Amino acid sequence: MKLLVRHRVVAFTMALAAITYLDRVCIGVLQTQISADLGLSRIQMGYIFSAFAVAYAAFGVPAAWWADRAGARKVLAWMVLIWSGFTMVTAAAWNFTSMVVIRFLFGIGEAGAWPSVARVYSRWIPLTERGRIQGIFFAGAHLAGGLTPLVVVAMAGWLQWRMIFIVFGAVGALWAVCWYAWFRDEPRDHKSVSAAERDDIEATRGLSTTQDKASGSWTSVFKTPTVAPLCVQAFANSYGFYFFITWLPTYLSEARGIAGTEWAALSGLPLMLSFVADLTGGEGSDRLARKIGLRNARRAFGVGGYILAALGIFLATQVGSGFMAGLLIAIGGACSMLTLAPAWATAVDVGGRHAGVTAGTMNTVGQVGGILSAPVVAHLVDATGNWNLPLLVLAGIYAVAALAWLGINPDQRVEAAAQA
Repeated sequence: MKLLVRHRVVAFTMALAAITYLDRVCIGVLQTQISADLGLSRIQMGYIFSAFAVAYAAFGVPAAWWADRAGARKVLAWMVLIWSGFTMVTAAAWNFTSMVVIRFLFGIGEAGAWPSVARVYSRWIPLTERGRIQGIFFAGAHLAGGLTPLVVVAMAGWLQWRMIFIVFGAVGALWAVCWYAWFRDEPRDHKSVSAAERDDIEATRGLSTTQDKASGSWTSVFKTPTVAPLCVQAFANSYGFYFFITWLPTYLSEARGIAGTEWAALSGLPLMLSFVADLTGGEGSDRLARKIGLRNARRAFGVGGYILAALGIFLATQVGSGFMAGLLIAIGGACSMLTLAPAWATAVDVGGRHAGVTAGTMNTVGQVGGILSAPVVAHLVDATGNWNLPLLVLAGIYAVAALAWLGINPDQRVEAAAQA
């Protein structure tokens, strides 16, 4: 198959996805060294983890609004430079307060990343390819996140934790420079896009030919019925994801007594398996849609993914083997990611010209789950000494998300709601 310019755009965004997870995941792997160096308790580390999610939630929609109006070329370049800078500044943290502030500012930078990518896809990717492309995007993120524990463990053998943050931050800064130099917001403005590819994209991307500014308002977004259940399922996904990248390594070592290479591998396994789940959810939902329709196909992966996720996490609390518990948690986490590509593709479809704001709204509300996840786990374990309790809570949240998918309809449009 001929490599089109839009495929290069996807490759660029995959690299971005990998960098976002590289920078998010490393702190969970390094938390033991950070806690010892800065004298931090489990509760304090929980709030440090949560500081990122608070900023990510608070600035997601404003950043998406900015991207919808100023374009993803400029906004993504600035956002990546901001978070990469604060990734490097993490190396200068000296106590609990400084770490909270730095992680909050880091979260502001990352807040606009994925909604801005949604805007990119609304302009560059044909409607019938979006499930697959979203799956590829998330696969890049999760593959990087899954490999990060192994990479960090290897780097920690010859670098202090502070230097690791500096190295990871520099990678993001390099991406931002290359992106701004090469990318253009509209296919017709990119000198490498042929007339045939330009016309094909513009004819099949599903955007209206008129600019309806009212459709991007808060009122029009929330008047669209499918947005609320999209937000509910996003809450569940974020809640589980933040457990995997923050407390899972500690759970495996403290509750299950796993150490060494096995510990590093199991710590990254949920995201490694998510690589396969992302591709399956994206490509699978697109293929199934040709047989049973877009609405039913997306719901099938949403409902099924979360039911399997709840079952996997619940079974992990019932087994005595630490390895089996880690494996079941990884399988459950990966099943929850079967829903990511269908959810984000739905947000792009529903949002139309305002895909950034719609995806940002879903992502922002979803991040409430990320805000609560780390401190809730820390408080539950400190109060009860029982690591199974937070896992049972997570299984219940996944079950609720499965029900929420029954109310999601990708055929609804923000523009139609604005005109109602």
